[in-house]
Amino acid sequence: MSMHQRSYEKELLDGDNVPFADILRNMQELDTINTLLGGHAITCKGVDFFLKKNNGSDRPISIVEIGCGGGDNLFAIHRFLEKKNIPSEITGIDIKQECIDTARQQSKIKAVWICSDYRDAAWKEHKPDIIFSSLFCHHFTNEELAEQLQWLKVNSKMGFFINDLQRHPLAYQSIKILTRLFSKSYLVKNDAPLSVKRGFVRKDWENILGKANISFYHLSWQWAFRYLLCVPNE
Repeated sequence: MSMHQRSYEKELLDGDNVPFADILRNMQELDTINTLLGGHAITCKGVDFFLKKNNGSDRPISIVEIGCGGGDNLFAIHRFLEKKNIPSEITGIDIKQECIDTARQQSKIKAVWICSDYRDAAWKEHKPDIIFSSLFCHHFTNEELAEQLQWLKVNSKMGFFINDLQRHPLAYQSIKILTRLFSKSYLVKNDAPLSVKRGFVRKDWENILGKANISFYHLSWQWAFRYLLCVPNE
């Protein structure tokens, strides 16, 4: 199977008529995958990248996730910051109302949940310190992502980071076998391998960042088959 180019084949989750019970199971299984394979740990690494730039400020650090789903990434970040005794203001944005409702129901933290296209989000007073996404970017074309990166840079105070998949044959075959054996979600079984095909190699990110006119960034490979892109505002 060729992995030279990103696939733009639509995932089932991108459809408009998926029953929410199926979306919920999908989110639950993705949370398990992120926990077991280190996805949440990578997201916390992204936050940690910016903490040293907070200059020891006592004010809460404000963090926004776009495409937040049921909020599991933000819950992981909250636990991470609690252990460091760092106060935070957390906001999750998702275009699906059911996802926002689920995040509110599951949330045991103080957070703001917004149902909106991320591009329509507006900040009443101050920009958030950090904006991030996890397993969100691979749903977009390279051209759409260049615009998204520009939006992220303009709307964040300290900068933004992205946690997403590496496109690799071994990653594709591995997740296909794992989901076939353990998943009970037809969405996960179909979309998880396809997500890898829609994922990125380093050259993809370099080209997208170039289109977005972003030259100062930190791009690192992470286990298992992920990239962490951190873009501080200079």
